[in-house]
Amino acid sequence: MVATLLTLGLGLVSCDAVEPEGASPQADASRPTVVATSTMIADWVEQVGGDQIELTGILQPGADPHIYEPVPADSIAFEEADLIFYNGYDLEPSLIRLINAAGVSAQRVALGEVVAPLDLEEDGAIVPDPHVWGDVSNVVPMVAVIRDQLIELAPDQADLFTENAEAYVADLTQLHDWIGEQTATIPEDQRLLVTTHDAFQYYANAYGLTVVGTLIGISTEEQPSARTVQQLVESIQTLGVPTIFAETTINPQLITTVAQEAGVALASQELYSDSIGAPGSDGDSYLGMMAANTRTIVENLGGQITEMAP
Repeated sequence: MVATLLTLGLGLVSCDAVEPEGASPQADASRPTVVATSTMIADWVEQVGGDQIELTGILQPGADPHIYEPVPADSIAFEEADLIFYNGYDLEPSLIRLINAAGVSAQRVALGEVVAPLDLEEDGAIVPDPHVWGDVSNVVPMVAVIRDQLIELAPDQADLFTENAEAYVADLTQLHDWIGEQTATIPEDQRLLVTTHDAFQYYANAYGLTVVGTLIGISTEEQPSARTVQQLVESIQTLGVPTIFAETTINPQLITTVAQEAGVALASQELYSDSIGAPGSDGDSYLGMMAANTRTIVENLGGQITEMAP
């Protein structure tokens, strides 16, 4: 199954298309210059635009958008761009401030804000949850926006962008259905999700799980209190959560402590939350990361994975 999904996702973000962090892209003047903030967005844009755009991805695999601090090359990339895609809903606050700074004249598109958000409570206030990609069906309207924006930039490539988008939406639809089938194999009383930060509400809502609790909220800038840790331990024990999960973009020390104090297992495979995985990993594309997360969640909560049909 993983091999099948990775085959679908191969080449979504190539080394040729996305410049390393801090690098100055060598733009091809014959192609529109597009900048994407997160690794997931860069993935989707590359899938639709292919080699007909000059794409620069700001965040690198494993980077945390919540706490990322821009470098001078990021300012240059934004200033030279024809089109900027970012998540919005305050996922990447430092980059959003930079995008809105003087000197950035490119068309700016908050892709995540195409999706009506889940509203969560943070410090007594209601805020939109930015982790919209957790529900694979949410990516479909975002891909449509990417397609339309690229067509505006390069109308002579409209047919290609449309065909690429249609093919990718077919992959997304197949993946969405497959995830639902896999999570349905988890025993009902074990469909309980505990992670380091609150990044999986969309996934849980879409695929029949319940987020029991997290160490920190939407943003990874927070630091959990001793009381928060203790309350999470008690919830895990009371509900009989079988396994809890660390994340690839966050230090696992505290969630490891929670697992030890609660007397439950910590999954050996970390979940991909705010970034795709490093090149060569099982999560090095959006399709791959969602498949890998599903495998990890289902197998650790007592379900059974079956391979996706070709």
